[in-house]
Amino acid sequence: MAEQAHEQIRIAATPDACRAVALDVTKYPDWARDVKSVDIRSTDDAGRPAEVEFRAAAMGRSIRYVLSYDYSTLPDAFSWKFLEGDMVTQLDGTYTFTADGDGTIVAYDLIADITAPLPGIVKRRAAGMITGTALKELKKAVEGGA
Repeated sequence: MAEQAHEQIRIAATPDACRAVALDVTKYPDWARDVKSVDIRSTDDAGRPAEVEFRAAAMGRSIRYVLSYDYSTLPDAFSWKFLEGDMVTQLDGTYTFTADGDGTIVAYDLIADITAPLPGIVKRRAAGMITGTALKELKKAVEGGA
């Protein structure tokens, strides 16, 4: 069963600065500790990643998943859909960027369905752990100038 999570964080930077870091998926291994590698499979007409294969550390092992990106709601947001991978059957998400004075509220919505044999409580918390960790790491990357 798919689990949904919504988390948000305030980042002391402009929406443009936050969005630039979040959109540069090739640099995720530099600041997102669980992302080990990124392979751009295809790009859209604007040269942005359209299909991306990730390798990440999860639950003590390396997993692979492929996401399809949708930029139709830029500059306010962008989203992705799960195409294929290991240990998950859904990993659909959206980042939303909202100006907040001299900073930005970044929201992360995620729907995740994990197929690994885990206790129900762990599966229920996984989506929340993914979103919370990603936002904290994004904040650190943006504010630290990564």
